[in-house]
Amino acid sequence: MQYDYLALGHVTADVLDDGSSVPGGSALYGALQAARLGLRSLIVTAGVPEEIERMLAPYREELDVQVVPAPETTRLQTSGMGEERRQRVLGWAGTIETSEQPSTSILHLAPVARELPATWDGAREFCGLTPQGLVRHWSDPEREIQLGAPDAQALEHAGSSDALVISSHERQACTPLLDRARESGTVIAITAGERPGTMLLADGSTLATPVAALEAPVEDLGAGDVYAAALFVALAEGREPYDAAAFAGAAAAVRMMGAGAGAIGDRDAIERRLSRRAP
Repeated sequence: MQYDYLALGHVTADVLDDGSSVPGGSALYGALQAARLGLRSLIVTAGVPEEIERMLAPYREELDVQVVPAPETTRLQTSGMGEERRQRVLGWAGTIETSEQPSTSILHLAPVARELPATWDGAREFCGLTPQGLVRHWSDPEREIQLGAPDAQALEHAGSSDALVISSHERQACTPLLDRARESGTVIAITAGERPGTMLLADGSTLATPVAALEAPVEDLGAGDVYAAALFVALAEGREPYDAAAFAGAAAAVRMMGAGAGAIGDRDAIERRLSRRAP
């Protein structure tokens, strides 16, 4: 395999309440978490190459980036935290269409705004999906993103994944995706913020998953993507579902104790946090 971890999705410019802009997107947070777990990681994205390269400059020694040129980079106006987070689409880089589809041990389908190509032919051993970007809809620029029904392509992505991660407030919109995933034996993790999560296992059983105790979190942007990446890596490494979910929860906790992608922890930091988890 050319890579250990490949994240496919838009790297975004997230415009915050104070008007500042920070790099974001599930692909960035997922690939960077994988890189800090020691995996050779690649982001495949679309946007204005010079802008993407500038945003990712602090992380370029940690991961590789393949940018499909587009007239604009996806820009999201972001406000709030957790279930109160709201986003507006200020710009969209379009569908990621490329003939260069490297092979990877773990493929993370990481859409934020309906950008996945219809198919991905690069070889992979494990496929993880964070599907919230498949059910996002907006009508015009500067309109708030709404959650809606997935299309047939989204259902195909769900059916071909080995593991899928969503948050509890996305569950209703993602129900058709979950149904298709369960038919295919996909492991499904549903996070619930500070509350224990739920894992739907391939044998049809349900598992309550642990959550790390947080004293004073700084902010949670990208924490769900960090959770997903850590879970995908742990499952691909052969950890049992409960242990994989605990590891992922600790990774998310480490991320939330700092600001931005720079706060993503390495394996040692996550293991130390894991040893402190609530029973």
